[in-house]
Formats: sequence, structure tokens, C-alpha cells
Amino acid sequence: MLLRASQPVSSMRSSDQATPGGGWSPIVELRQYTLRPGRRDVLVDLFDSKLVEPQEQAGMKVIGQFRDLDDPDKFVWLRGFRGMTERAESLARFYGGPVWQANRAAANATMVDSDDVLLLRPARPDSAFTPSGDRPWRKAAAGNVRGFVEVTLLHLNAPAEETEIVSFFEHNVAASARESGGSILAYFVTEASKNMFPSLPVREGEQVFVWFVGFHDRARLERSSEQSVDSTRITAQHLRRPPQVLRLVPTSRSLLHGRSPSCRVAADSPSTSKEDMQ
Repeated sequence: MLLRASQPVSSMRSSDQATPGGGWSPIVELRQYTLRPGRRDVLVDLFDSKLVEPQEQAGMKVIGQFRDLDDPDKFVWLRGFRGMTERAESLARFYGGPVWQANRAAANATMVDSDDVLLLRPARPDSAFTPSGDRPWRKAAAGNVRGFVEVTLLHLNAPAEETEIVSFFEHNVAASARESGGSILAYFVTEASKNMFPSLPVREGEQVFVWFVGFHDRARLERSSEQSVDSTRITAQHLRRPPQVLRLVPTSRSLLHGRSPSCRVAADSPSTSKEDMQ
């Protein structure tokens, strides 16, 4: 997290984290941390035991936290906000508060880089996360494996709204993921608003389309991974660089996991020809 400076906090407006379509969090941060070798479990233990509830008490939603299956020194997590103003307020409340001040040194000591952060918003009103159930308590969650989450990031040449990438995803890629045994958890585009909490940098000036797929087990994840390259290759003319794929294992207290319900819009997505985006 490597917070650079504290900022004053204004009064926090009470709100839930629902989107107009009934999902969670109109604004989402996708945070990828590069860690010091061998320190990931230290950060996961600290995060799950001491940093989840205090962030939510400050007004944000800790949606999910994950180990990267393919990189032992990467920690990935998601948190959501009702809006950009509320994001600045809740971040100031948390990072200026006693819990972060007490644990800041220990958390930052595990990290090499924490600035790989994308600000996202749901691509459709119904394409936000819709996790169900309560967050597992730490003791009850121990040893509880709840599937895998695959994240695909497309770095676009233009804003998603100026392309047909969202429709293409809904008509083709989503169907392919379901055929592989996955469920579409959510999909997002870039939130282009100015970062109102500059003490925590984000990647600005980039255009992305990001989707999340849940899998109940490793076999289904592997089957999908074999097909994902073929699915995204068709969109190559729209991309600045090759797709980035993250294969994630939820921590024991992650609210989002591989068996979370699909987002609302994904359940009824039609299937059309892959020729549409060629």
C-alpha cells in the first residue's frame, strides 16, 4: 500500500455499496502488488486478520483478496466504493486512522511495489460483482478451498465505449467461458475520473476492459486457460499489447471466490458468431 502522505478527511456520507443494477461497488480498484520473496503469506495473514473490517468500517467494500497461482510473489486484491468522492473520503479515513498507522510498517515491509492499480467501473449496470453470503471468519475459513478466479485484462487502443469490445465479450468470450465450466463474475471498463486521493497512485491514461471468471476446481480453470488465448486473439486489432491473464486463489477470508454467483447480465448473454469482431 506504501501510502505516501496522510490527507484530511471530510465527513463520510452513509451509503451502501450497491450499483444501480443491483451489484456491488460502482467504482472498483484492481490492485496488483509485487512482494518481497517469501513474504506473501505474511501479508495475507496480516491483511485477513487486521485490515479487512477496518477498511469496511471506513466506508469501502473489500471485495476479494488473492494469491496469484503463477507468481509466488504477487498479491492481488479488489475493493469497491460508491463513488469517487466517497473513495477519497473513505481512503483518508482509513489511512489516517489508528489501525493503518499501527500496521503500516509491517505491511509495507512485505512489498516491492504497490502502484499497479486500475480504477474500474461496471461495463453494464448489471455487470458488477454480486457475491452472496457473509465473509468467513478466520477460524471457520481455515482450509476452506472455494475455487479459483481468472482475470483477463485487455489494454485497448481506445475507450471501450468507442469499440464493440463489450458486445463481443458478451456474445462470444462469455459463452466460451461458460462452456469451459466457468461463471462470469463481473466485467468492467476504465473509470476515467481523476484520482482524488493522490497519495495512492493509480494507472492513469490507460483504457482497459477486464473480466472475472469463477471456477469451482483446478481442472475447469486449466481447461479455460487453454481456450482463452483463442478467444482473445480475435480482438487483437483493438489491443495495445497482448492480454494479461491472472489465475487467482482466494484467501480464506475473501468475499469473492470461484463459486460466487454470476453477475446478473451474464446469465442471459446470447451467443453469436466470432466473426462479429474480425
